[in-house]
Amino acid sequence: MDTPNSPKKAAHLLDDLESIRQLLGDEGLQPPLLTEMVGEEGIQIPLLDDMIAPAPAAPAPVQIPLAMAPAAQAEKAPDALLVHLDKELRTAAQIIMQDVINDFAPHIETEIKRRLDAHMERLLAQHQS
Repeated sequence: MDTPNSPKKAAHLLDDLESIRQLLGDEGLQPPLLTEMVGEEGIQIPLLDDMIAPAPAAPAPVQIPLAMAPAAQAEKAPDALLVHLDKELRTAAQIIMQDVINDFAPHIETEIKRRLDAHMERLLAQHQS
């Protein structure tokens, strides 16, 4: 699998760029140097520092004391957290068990009826003999 910087992929991209340059007819042109101006004479792109004025200092954020942070609650009452988690796990287990029972109840009922019918047949056969 090719990685993003594989030599095969880089060579393919260079070939694509070269074909685009040939299509545009820019064969004799060289890219401008970083020190040269691009575009019309006299037009210069302003620097970011020229466009943005320094922002006034923001006031310090006001800290509002919390009644009790969750971490503090957990530290002060680990037993309460464990009790809460235990309750949630038991509730989830009961829901799962009820789903399993609901899924298998018709099969269980059919099997019980089949076994009762077979048992009744044996009992009737014993009393008739």
